[in-house]
Amino acid sequence: MGTWQLEVARMALYMAFPVALFHYFNQPEVYEESITNKKREIYPVVKREKEQEIRDQLRAARDRREAKQLRELENSMNK
Repeated sequence: MGTWQLEVARMALYMAFPVALFHYFNQPEVYEESITNKKREIYPVVKREKEQEIRDQLRAARDRREAKQLRELENSMNK
């Protein structure tokens, strides 16, 4: 068994370690850098041409769906 000084040193270590980690990982520079890198990894920058292509495809799909619904409505009214 150790003396009371050893116990105090151990308790100080047990308390200081999580506090030091909390202090380091909650620094704005560290946090901002890690979050910015993760956001860029998950949501890459979309180029204007690619964005316009996606909008065109969405518009075409919407037009096809509306045309199909209109045909179904006309068929149901003709019966």
